[in-house]
Amino acid sequence: MQCFATCPSGFSDLLEQELVACGAEIRARTATGIGFSGTLEVAYRACLWSRVANRVLLKLGEFPADHGDSLYAGARCIDWRDVIAEGQTFAVEFTSRASGLTHTLFGAQRVKDAIVDQWRDAGRARPDVDVRNRDVPIHVHVEHDVATAYFDLVGESLHRRGYRTQGGTAPLKENLAAGLLLRAGWLAIAADGGALVDPMCGSGTFLIEGLLMAADVAPGLDRAFAFERWQHHDAPLAHALAAEAHERKVAGLARFVAPVTGSDSDPRAVAQARGNVDHAGFAGRIAISERTLSAVSAPAARGLVIANPPYGERLEADLPALYTEIGELLKSQFQGWRAAIVAPDAELGFRIGLRVKKKNKARNGPLEVVLLTYDVLPSRMLKPRAHDPGIDAFINRLRKNAQHLKRWAGREGITCYRLYDVDLPDYAFAIDRYEGDRVHLHVQEYAPPAQVDEKRAAHRRESLLAVLPAAMGVDAADVQLKTRMKQRGRSQYVRQDDSDEFFEVQEGGCRLLVNLRDYLDTGLFLDHRPLRMRIQAESSGKRFLNLFAYTASATVHAVRGGAISSTSVDLSNTYLDWARRNLVLNGVDLERHRLARADCRDWLALAAKRKLEFDLILLDPPSFSNSKGRAGEFVVQRDHAALIRDCCAVLANDGALYFSTNLRKFRLDRAALTSLAIDDISASTIDEDFKRNPQIHTCFRIRRGDWQRQSHLHAE
Repeated sequence: MQCFATCPSGFSDLLEQELVACGAEIRARTATGIGFSGTLEVAYRACLWSRVANRVLLKLGEFPADHGDSLYAGARCIDWRDVIAEGQTFAVEFTSRASGLTHTLFGAQRVKDAIVDQWRDAGRARPDVDVRNRDVPIHVHVEHDVATAYFDLVGESLHRRGYRTQGGTAPLKENLAAGLLLRAGWLAIAADGGALVDPMCGSGTFLIEGLLMAADVAPGLDRAFAFERWQHHDAPLAHALAAEAHERKVAGLARFVAPVTGSDSDPRAVAQARGNVDHAGFAGRIAISERTLSAVSAPAARGLVIANPPYGERLEADLPALYTEIGELLKSQFQGWRAAIVAPDAELGFRIGLRVKKKNKARNGPLEVVLLTYDVLPSRMLKPRAHDPGIDAFINRLRKNAQHLKRWAGREGITCYRLYDVDLPDYAFAIDRYEGDRVHLHVQEYAPPAQVDEKRAAHRRESLLAVLPAAMGVDAADVQLKTRMKQRGRSQYVRQDDSDEFFEVQEGGCRLLVNLRDYLDTGLFLDHRPLRMRIQAESSGKRFLNLFAYTASATVHAVRGGAISSTSVDLSNTYLDWARRNLVLNGVDLERHRLARADCRDWLALAAKRKLEFDLILLDPPSFSNSKGRAGEFVVQRDHAALIRDCCAVLANDGALYFSTNLRKFRLDRAALTSLAIDDISASTIDEDFKRNPQIHTCFRIRRGDWQRQSHLHAE
C-alpha cells in the first residue's frame, strides 16, 4: 500500500519517526507530510498511534491533470466501485499547488462527476454526496499538473482526539501540542521520572497530551476511523491492534507516576481544563488549580515546565513584562528543570533571562509562533562572569576571517565553511558556519592540554559563548558548542543529544541534511568539499562506490554529476538512515543507487568474488575502528595498503580511486603499492577556508596501472 500522512508544517521529521516505528518504509518527505509504503497493519497503526499526523491517506491512483477535462478523464480511470460500496455516501476534498487548476470547488466537482458517471455507465445506482456525514472521504491533490487521488483512512482529522469539549480563545490543536512536547524533549524527561507542569494551562491540552505520551496511550484509541466503513476493512486486525493498545495503556498508566499539574489565573480556563481532563479519563491523574503565576511552584525535583502564554494585539504592550515574570518564576522555582515557552517571536525569549537551548518554529492556526527551550541551571551557575581579557583579540580575528571568507564564499556559491581554526593558541576552537533557513554556528572546542588550568579554559569558553552571537549576528540558540576529544572505536557514533534537529543546506546544487546537536560530527565534512565537487565533475556515466559512506553526501554529488549507479557502504544504521534521507531529499532512485550496511572490508571481499566493478571509488576510512560486527581492529596507518588493494580488485581498468584520511601524521606505504599509479592531490583538495590548516587531511588519486585483479585474488 502506498500512503501519505499529513502533519502541521515543520513537524514531518517527527511524523517520519512515528511512521518508521509503525513499520513504514519512507518514500518521500515534504514540510507537511511523509509518503510511505507498508501493509494494512502499518496504515492502521499510523492512524492509531501517530501523535502529530492530521490524516493518513491511501493512494488510489495518479494521472495527468492540466485542465478540467484531463482531471475528469484521469479520475474515471480509477475503479471507484472498489472504493465505494453500494449505498455508501462520499465527498471529495480537492487541493492544488503549482497548477492551473486553482478553483477547489471546480476540481472537486469534476472528480465527483467522474465517480458518479462511472457508476451510472455501469448501470448501478450512483452513490450520494454527503459532505458532513460521508462514509468514504476522497482527497485529490494536484501538483505541477499531476493529480493524486487518495482514500482518507481517518475521516475526521487525527488532531481531534475527542477529549476536548471546549477550549479557550486560541487553543493549541492537540497534534501541535504533542509536536511541541516532543520538540521540548518530554519523552526522555518522562522516561527519567520527570514531572510535567503548565502554569498557564488554558484548556489543559499540553497536560493531557503529555500524559498520553508518558503513559504510552495511543491518541487514536477509542475513536472512530473512516477505514472502518471501507469494504476492504480488516476488522479482526483492527480489533487486535486496539486490544494491544489497551494493554499498553494499562501498563503505561501504572508505570508513570510522576506529577502532572497545571494552573491558570482565569477560573473559566480552570473549569474548562478540568472538564477536558475528565473527558480524557485522567481525573485524579492530572491536578488543575486556580492560581497566579507568582504562586506556582515545582512539584518535583526535575521535569518539564511548558506554557503557551496569551498573545495578540490586545496584549502586545504587556508581553515583555509577562515574559520577564515567567523568567523570574523559572529561575526561582524550577532550577534543574527543562523549560519550553511558546512565543509569538523569538525576541521575547530574551526577556526570560536564560540562554535559549534551541528554538523551533511552528504555526498555531494562522499565527506563526516559536517554541523556546531552556535548561534552567542552578542559581550559582546563572551569575554573569567578566569576559576573558583576550576575548577582544579573538573577536577581531574572527571578524577579519569572516569578512575575507564571505567574499570568497559568495564568488564560489559556498554556504557552509570554516571561519576559525585555532588561529590564536589561547582559543582552541574550530568555528564553522552553516547556512540553511538561517545562519548557524558550530563551535568545536579542542580538549585543552593537561597543563592548562581547567577553570581558565572554562572562563574562555563562557566568554566566547557570551560574545559570539552578537559578533557574528546570529541568535544564541543557533550557536552549538561541542568538545572534541580523541575518539576510540565507534565513539563518534554516540548520540550526544536528542534534538533530532535536521536542517537543509546547499552545496554544488545538492541538498544535504545536517544536524549540529545530536552527534559529534554534523553530517557534512566541510574540508572534503573540493573532493566532493571533483567527484561530481567526474561522475557522468560512471558506476560509483562510496566506502565508509557516512551520510552519503559524496554519493549525492556523484548522482548530481550523472552517475548511472552507486553503492554506499557503512556499518552504522544511524548514518545509513541519514544517507537514505539525503538521497530521497534529492529525488534519487534507490533501486539504482543502493545503500549497504556492512563492514567495508567484508563487503569488498564479497564484491571481488562476485566480480563487481566500479569506475569511481571514494575510500575515506576512519583513523581507527573496532566495530562490533567484525573481529580485529582497523588502524589506517597499518592497514591502508591492504584496503587500497582490496578496492583496486573492484576498480575498472580505467577507473579512479580517491583515498582520503584525516590522520595528521599519515604516511602512505608506497612500497606496498608499487604497481599502482598514485598522485598526491592533497593541496588541490584543500579550499580557502582550510588553508590555515593544510594538514586537515591527506588525499590521493589512485589508478590501477598494470596491476592485475587476478594476481591479487591469487595472493588472497
